[in-house]
Amino acid sequence: MARFDVDGASIYYETEGDPAAPAVLLIHAGIATLRMWDDIVPTLAKNHHVIRFDCRGFGETKTEDVEFSNRADAIALLDHVNVEKATVVGCSRGGLIALDLAVEYPSRVAGVVTIGGGVSGFPDTELTAEEDALIDRMDVAFEQAEWETLNRLEVELWALGVRRDHGGLDPDFVTRAYQLNQPNLAHIHENPTPIPLEPPAYDRLVDVTVPALVMVGDHDLSEVLVAYEYQLSALPKADSARFPDAAHLPSVEQPEEFERVLCRWLAEHDL
Repeated sequence: MARFDVDGASIYYETEGDPAAPAVLLIHAGIATLRMWDDIVPTLAKNHHVIRFDCRGFGETKTEDVEFSNRADAIALLDHVNVEKATVVGCSRGGLIALDLAVEYPSRVAGVVTIGGGVSGFPDTELTAEEDALIDRMDVAFEQAEWETLNRLEVELWALGVRRDHGGLDPDFVTRAYQLNQPNLAHIHENPTPIPLEPPAYDRLVDVTVPALVMVGDHDLSEVLVAYEYQLSALPKADSARFPDAAHLPSVEQPEEFERVLCRWLAEHDL
């Protein structure tokens, strides 16, 4: 549990494992904090130096309202903990950041793993009627500044999934999903401005020549499933994994299976 200062922010981060072991950098989803990785870190740290942090606008990180780069923040953290190269594992927006990082800083990325991740510059994808309806409710909550309602609806859309009966889900997972997004309410009035990757990663994934693992839950949003297929087609060295009984957070919903898939892939690629 530690902090370091960079460009108008105090970044909160944690490390576990032998600093001499292969490094893994974990980047959380937009409906969570670094706590989303709690279940898998102990096993991952047996053979890896595990580094995770709260991005600006999330968890325990504090930021001023300045322009910043998510990629530069991640590289600054690696520099701070004296890591030259890491396998970058990102969920959701963390997956988008991971791909951007691999494009912009190829010498610092040994491998890349995305879980329900987006791709910067990806064309808009038509949503289903159910997805549109829930997003419309989120838009109303935003316009009326009903932040707690918006926070809850984000979890329902992404973590619980619109195509599932929420009453049939593991109640412990449902409780955990809401808990993971709750701390982000404290940042609702922060307005740091992220600097996008230019040109974006959409047409540049072919340049990511390190091993890649693209993961998705079968109950994720339709646009995420489209992005998953695109990453598999565009990344030169991509492997895939799907989780039939998960939505946007398979590492939280099915931690043992997720851990097995990730650790096996890391071992296969000597990462």
